[in-house]
Amino acid sequence: AGLCAASVAEPVLTSFGGGGFLLAREAGGRTVLYDFFAQTPKCRPREQDCDFFPILADFGTTQQEFHVGMGSIATPGTVKGLFRVQGDLGSMPMTRIVEPAIELARRGVSVNKLQAYIFSVVEKIYSANAPCRAVYGSGSNPGTLIGEGETFRLPEFADTLETLAREGPDLFYKGDIGKKILADCRDGGGALTAQDLEDYRVILRDPLKFSCRGAQVFTNPPPSMGGLLIAFALELLKGANIEKAGFGSAGHLSLLARVMGLTNKARIESDLCGFHEGRTDLNLLAPEFLDTYRKQIMDRPAAVRGTTQISVIDAKGNACALTLSNGEGAGYMVPGTGIMMNNMLGEEDINPHGFHRWREDMRMSSMMAPMVLEGGDGRLTALGSGGSNRIRTAILQVLLNLLYFGMSMAEAVDSPRIHFEHDLLSVEAGFHGDAVRSFVADFPNRKLWDEKNLFFGGVHSVTFDARDGRFEGAGDPRRGGVSLIV
Repeated sequence: AGLCAASVAEPVLTSFGGGGFLLAREAGGRTVLYDFFAQTPKCRPREQDCDFFPILADFGTTQQEFHVGMGSIATPGTVKGLFRVQGDLGSMPMTRIVEPAIELARRGVSVNKLQAYIFSVVEKIYSANAPCRAVYGSGSNPGTLIGEGETFRLPEFADTLETLAREGPDLFYKGDIGKKILADCRDGGGALTAQDLEDYRVILRDPLKFSCRGAQVFTNPPPSMGGLLIAFALELLKGANIEKAGFGSAGHLSLLARVMGLTNKARIESDLCGFHEGRTDLNLLAPEFLDTYRKQIMDRPAAVRGTTQISVIDAKGNACALTLSNGEGAGYMVPGTGIMMNNMLGEEDINPHGFHRWREDMRMSSMMAPMVLEGGDGRLTALGSGGSNRIRTAILQVLLNLLYFGMSMAEAVDSPRIHFEHDLLSVEAGFHGDAVRSFVADFPNRKLWDEKNLFFGGVHSVTFDARDGRFEGAGDPRRGGVSLIV
């Protein structure tokens, strides 16, 4: 139900045209990862035949380039994922599950300041053509996207939800919706074919499992990279005494930035970027591999760089962490459905070897890392984050805040963050000025933010304490997150 509602309330961050992962931990202890992320098409067209072009997403103080167009659309998995999880684990019929989202789509959602800002970041995509402008355009300020205080409605999506709930996922993959997508891909420079949609399957995986500070951690396994890179970073920090430096100190921030840099270096040097189904020669968590990078932690750094999360735990102890993404959207609305398609083939972070070089018919990798923690003290936590290539560093810092610095869940999520990648250090507002001035001296290429921003991810989490039956939740204010106990 949350997935469906998020497609209305956070239309830039998730869509039925995208994909995602759901990590489910049943009360009896069984844990499974549902992979319904995007799949590359079976045939790769010539670059010159693709509708594929760059746009700049403007965060206000920095910009990030993405590629959109019909040629950026990968095979979506959200619809099949929704029905598979409901069939395996759900207790309600699909017609009941979609009711709240249908009501939201028809009644409308008031656009808050954060959602208006998100629309402004991706304005060039969501105003790219007449169909997009008809859905996302402002009713009071023609020529602009919908703004703060206006009501956003998706009546066509409400109709789509009703029909999908009755007819099932074949409507999307083999029926009228799929036929519309395929016709527009064929005529408009896309890569998807009927076989891509018909052959898409949800994959059930054994989660990646590791321990940290007495907690058992379950997360997204390869071929996705996010969970493995978070585990690698935590392993590098073992024995580094980061907690003794104190949160927000120059020592803490410097060590954290170095570990982020080494994690990205290991990703490249191990060719993790080229990981795919069936590859068995990679183990970033092997002691000898870790030792190679641990020795570099104390070296000084070289002087020289759309997603939503839902976390739920019930009173029986069942937990799930659901991370969804539509990329930034391809700038293509499926006619008559209210569905914006993904641009996963245009996301640099999951196409590290370059665009138009993806392997055909492969499940795409991702930085998304839905996570469940089983604490030795009886606490069960579900969490995850949005944030493109900042997902892994956002989750890493929340885990450190919880497990090393002893923060409450709310403090761990709300505390300021850094991100270091491609030789660029980004520092969020909120750290002590003296500590920042001291540690950034080693990073000539840096960006100091003057406020907290969704650029640094959005970690949403919930905890259940079996000792007293209490729940605690924390929604990340960077992405307008909320927590509810019902």
